Amino acid sequence: MARKLGKPTDARMAMLKGQVTDLLWYGKIETTAPRGKDVARMAEKLLTLAINTYNDTVEVTKTVKNAKGETEEKKFVNDGVKKLAARRKLMAELYDVQERKEYGESKTAYQARIRDIKHPLIEKIFNVYAKKYDARNQENGQAGGYTRILRLGNRRGDDAEVVIVELV
Repeated sequence: MARKLGKPTDARMAMLKGQVTDLLWYGKIETTAPRGKDVARMAEKLLTLAINTYNDTVEVTKTVKNAKGETEEKKFVNDGVKKLAARRKLMAELYDVQERKEYGESKTAYQARIRDIKHPLIEKIFNVYAKKYDARNQENGQAGGYTRILRLGNRRGDDAEVVIVELV
């Protein structure tokens, strides 16, 4: 049975969606224990979905016109059916986080870095986390266990138990 966390369903789901997004973007978050358990549960499911589908790609050949008006064949690598469905599910379950400009980075370098990336969090999940955890699964022969919950103790103001949820 899911925890209600003292909030109506729409507010609770929005809060969890935001915390799972932050966990996957930054790698760790600090929250209360019941929220942390739900966040870890949601993150594990989304990571498992990405790990199971990140290899599903299809190579497509298209004819395109170049700047001179000549037609030429170009090869593109598109998402397969399963990866596309997983990508859409991830986009529905997470907020869209935009890449931030690094300290001291010029505007042109920033624009060149993010030019081809429309959804940086989704790309990070497929290109970084899915590869890392799939290699770990192949090596250890086990799936799951992508998050860790560390207890910090109780918060001073309201005595709520605080935890750190982090990606392993």
